[in-house]
Amino acid sequence: QVQLVGSGGGSVQAGGSLRLSCAVSGTSYSGYCMGWFRQAPGKEREGVAAIYIDGGNTDYADSVKGRFTVSEGNVKNTVYLQMNSLVPEDTAMYYCAAKWGPHVRCLQPGEYDYWGQGAQVTVSS
Repeated sequence: QVQLVGSGGGSVQAGGSLRLSCAVSGTSYSGYCMGWFRQAPGKEREGVAAIYIDGGNTDYADSVKGRFTVSEGNVKNTVYLQMNSLVPEDTAMYYCAAKWGPHVRCLQPGEYDYWGQGAQVTVSS
């Protein structure tokens, strides 16, 4: 059974950095998107970044380009989201998710089948 376990998050001041990690277990198949999503109170869940685990192609929301970096870890099936130059608007619950298939629509939360438990990120001004 596929499971995603996320870690990281926390509270920082504007301009600071945080790193989130997500480990996928229960599968030996590559060829999937690992996405990072966030949801602020009263807002819809939105795609932040994604990486395709079979080639390394990445996708980013315009709001985080140049500040966030998604990458694979040295440990297989582990993905990181490095978040730099954080701003208060980045405050949200962050989730990792996985979907198998081609590298399409990897920033669309409705496309994903498996989700991690979420980590709170709070950025103060």
